Amino acid sequence: MRALNVTSEIGRLKRVLLHRPGFELEHLTPKWLNQLLFDDIPWLKKAQQEHDEFKHILEAHGVEVLYLENLVAESLITKKILDQFVKDFIEESNLKNEHTIKRLRDYLLSLDKLSMVKEMMAGIPKTRLSGVRTLSLKERIEEYPFITDSMPNLYFTRDPFSIIGHGVSLHKMHANVRNRESLFGEYIFKYHPAFKDTVKFYDRDETSSIEGGDILVLNKETIAIGISERTDPDAIEVISKRLFKETDIKLVLAIDMPKKRAFMHLDTILTQLDYNKFLVHHAFLGKKDIFMITPGSKKDSIRIEKRNETLKRVFSRVLKSPITMIPCGGDDTIASDREQWNDGANTLAIAPGVVIVYERNTITNKLLTEHGIKVLPMTSSELSRGRGGPRCMSMPFYREDLDQ
Repeated sequence: MRALNVTSEIGRLKRVLLHRPGFELEHLTPKWLNQLLFDDIPWLKKAQQEHDEFKHILEAHGVEVLYLENLVAESLITKKILDQFVKDFIEESNLKNEHTIKRLRDYLLSLDKLSMVKEMMAGIPKTRLSGVRTLSLKERIEEYPFITDSMPNLYFTRDPFSIIGHGVSLHKMHANVRNRESLFGEYIFKYHPAFKDTVKFYDRDETSSIEGGDILVLNKETIAIGISERTDPDAIEVISKRLFKETDIKLVLAIDMPKKRAFMHLDTILTQLDYNKFLVHHAFLGKKDIFMITPGSKKDSIRIEKRNETLKRVFSRVLKSPITMIPCGGDDTIASDREQWNDGANTLAIAPGVVIVYERNTITNKLLTEHGIKVLPMTSSELSRGRGGPRCMSMPFYREDLDQ
């Protein structure tokens, strides 16, 4: 089969990318939580157990699980590529002191590739280098305890890049603290033996941010993208033009969303469950501003038409089938808001009508079962503290086409 193939949200999942939470979670402290986009500090041991359960559910249903850190290490196939990778990482860590840069480079290159990648992800404390030579004056004065920031958001592999069709959208992240996450994707899709030279529909050096949680692949010809707190309208225009030119995509639905942390991505309020069933937060059942983006009459141009309609009506028309919208948390707005905050709407379909969910969202999960959806629950007391569910934690690399 192809290395990459994602033409829907629900086609049988065959290959997926995960990142098992690592020591980066141990580097979260209350003082620096906001800077690293976290609200709480997960317990690493339990978070890893929960993530392993996630992996086991996937593998039990025939899904090949790949790990981000392994793919990055396997992409560093020559000394030249390895040296450039370390150089890029250090440059994007915004270090200024030449002595610090040299110490950090020497330290990283003293490690085997996989250990080096894990150290980069975890964040490198000043104490890791202080034994090599004394700290600089600035490093002694600054209160921040790290030479390079940790990357605790990495277990949400959905965001730094997205597979669309047979290509990839490599993202400029909304927050600078997350920008280095897509550096890993750059090396995978440029150098990894299985995924090298993948066509790119967006690149991380673009000026406007876009994140994978806002991108839903509805079918071979249609994708939906949330205009959210983290995805800019200008980015949607850029990626639309490239998709129209490089793929079979003929329609992009840009859905305007409140710019709030509770609704940070489209997939926090909307996910597809089956051919004609979606799970949605109650606040999005009414009419919304939806922009229909299609190819323009001139080369590399687009046409934008604004509609004020319900998602149900638009999706029914696009998917050529009556759509059922199942409200997360049911009709109780208190339960709906609580379970949406705990990622009740963020499901991962591994086949039509078969979804992985957080077990804690009992009202939503009961509703899904009543609507004929097969629910595969997983524990989530710690993973959910990062504000992301099963879809957020997974990046599908290969789904069977629905016509298969």
